[in-house]
Amino acid sequence: MIGRTEEYEKMFRLEGQLWWYRSLHERVTTSLQQVFGQRRDMAILDAGCGTGGLLNFLRWKGYTNLQGIDGSADAVAFCQQRELPVALVNLNDLAQAELLEKYDVIICNDVFCYFTDADLHPLLTGLSNRLKPNGVLVSNNNAFNLFRGEHDVAVGIIRRFVRADFARILPQHDLSIQSATYWSFVLSPLILLIRQWQRLQLVLGWHSPEEAKSDVYLPSSWINETLYRIVRTEQILLRRTPFGSSLFIISKKL
Repeated sequence: MIGRTEEYEKMFRLEGQLWWYRSLHERVTTSLQQVFGQRRDMAILDAGCGTGGLLNFLRWKGYTNLQGIDGSADAVAFCQQRELPVALVNLNDLAQAELLEKYDVIICNDVFCYFTDADLHPLLTGLSNRLKPNGVLVSNNNAFNLFRGEHDVAVGIIRRFVRADFARILPQHDLSIQSATYWSFVLSPLILLIRQWQRLQLVLGWHSPEEAKSDVYLPSSWINETLYRIVRTEQILLRRTPFGSSLFIISKKL
C-alpha cells in the first residue's frame, strides 16, 4: 500500500470508528491478555503499524512499552500526529537491519499479503530474530482467494493465505502456531457476495483497476455498530471458526 496516500488518510480518519478495525484491535488485546494476563509493561513492536491506530488503542488500554515501524513515510507522518514512537523502516531490509532490541510481542497485521514467498522468508527471519525466547508473534492476514476483490486491487494486496501456508512457513523461522482462527465467519457470505460482485465488475470492465476503491469507508452509524456487534459476539461465542475473510494467528518463538 506504500505510495497510496489517500488510503493512509482514510485509515487515519476511520480506524478508531470502523467496525473492522475496532474488532481487530480488540482481538489483539484479548490475545495479549490471554498470554500475559494483566501485564502492561511487556515490550511490544507493531511491525507495519500503518497510521498507528492499534498502537494508539494499546496506549489507551494502558500498555506502556510500545514501538512501531513502517515502510511508508505517509504512515509514519500520521503516527507522529498521534505522538507515537514510530520509525521509518523498510520491512524488506528488516533481516539485515542492526538488532538493537528484542521484544516480548511483535504484531504484524495485514502485512504479509504484500510479500511473495521469496520476500516473506527474510521478513519472518527478521521478526523472529527480534523476539525474545517464548516471545509471541501476532498476525492478522487476508484469507482465502475467494475473497479477493476490488479492495485488494486498490491497496495492492498480492496474495491471500490459509492456515496451511503458515503451518508450512513459520516452523522454518523457529515459530510455532499456538492458535489460529478465521474470522468474520458470520458475515462471510455477505463479504463474499460483495467481493465476487467487485471481481465481476473488474472482469467486465465496468470498473478499471486504476479506479478501484478500498473497503475502508464508514457506513451509517447503525450499520457500523451492527456489524461490530455481530463480529464481537462471534469472537466471544466462537473461539475458532473454519472460514472467514481474515486469518488471525498467534505463534510463539521456539
